[in-house]
Amino acid sequence: MNESDIQQLLQKLSRASDEIAKVIVGQRQVVDEMLISLLAGGHCILEGVPGLAKTLMVSTLARTLDLDFHRVQFTPDLMPSDIIGTEILEEDHGTGKRFFKFQRGPVFTNVLLADEINRTPPKTQAALLEAMQEHAVSYGGERHVLAEPFFVLATQNPVEQAGTYPLPEAQLDRFLLFIRVGYPSLDEEVDILNRTTGAPAPAVDRVLDATDMVRLQALVREVDISDALLHYVAAIVRATRPDESAIEGVRNYLRWGAGPRAGQALVLCAKAHAVMRGRFAVTLEDLGAIAPAALRHRLLLNFQAEADGVSTDDIVAQVFDGVAEPASRLD
Repeated sequence: MNESDIQQLLQKLSRASDEIAKVIVGQRQVVDEMLISLLAGGHCILEGVPGLAKTLMVSTLARTLDLDFHRVQFTPDLMPSDIIGTEILEEDHGTGKRFFKFQRGPVFTNVLLADEINRTPPKTQAALLEAMQEHAVSYGGERHVLAEPFFVLATQNPVEQAGTYPLPEAQLDRFLLFIRVGYPSLDEEVDILNRTTGAPAPAVDRVLDATDMVRLQALVREVDISDALLHYVAAIVRATRPDESAIEGVRNYLRWGAGPRAGQALVLCAKAHAVMRGRFAVTLEDLGAIAPAALRHRLLLNFQAEADGVSTDDIVAQVFDGVAEPASRLD
């Protein structure tokens, strides 16, 4: 890509956030983190109480980016074949021969909304996570490659714990970001009431497409990050491990810390954050902006933390305060 192509892509990316804002009131940080996850080539979980427009956000994102979109409502009786597909028996009317044909499931799309992923059994969760990791599914001895880009947005409601199957920590680690969706402010809530009880919401323009997203994902990989910042990221990740951390909160409140995949998530998401700000070099600000979403689901609290009301976000803040920054904020 030449300089002109890059600038056009960045202008389209900036417009995408504005188009989503036509439908979604507030939640700008949530939308930005969703875009960062997509640009970095990963998947994310959205957690929030019911009624915060999580599903609407995902569908609006897909429309704005002109990506194929499927939604699957995860339920206790959902089977792996309901997601990846199944074989059906067909007959050749010319020869009379019968044969099995693979019928593709909803996972064959660009954006897949896994709604309330913690309501389905582990076997079905594992089938989806395999597709997320491999960008392909295997059925009947054959491998079926998924479309690119492929992006899974899983939602879960924290207040409804009865009858759920929480994702194990090893599977949570496969998600690039864990995004928390909070309540709107007073002004935003008034705006929501005005929009949803009046005229229909305006249609969003399709400002990007699948080809543009693949090119942007390649551009993110080319963003520069200094050796000093790479060492800083490694120090941050290592400081979350209780057996080798000098940070009191980590030693007192964590059962275990983040693995190497956390460092990869920090670097890739920081690069995507820089691209969204029109820069091609990672800074400390980029790392700090995405650190909570990249780390909160990779730290396991102990019982003492729960008793004292300490959250993983509190621990992430302590880690960043306790690890020495590079001499320059750029290197």
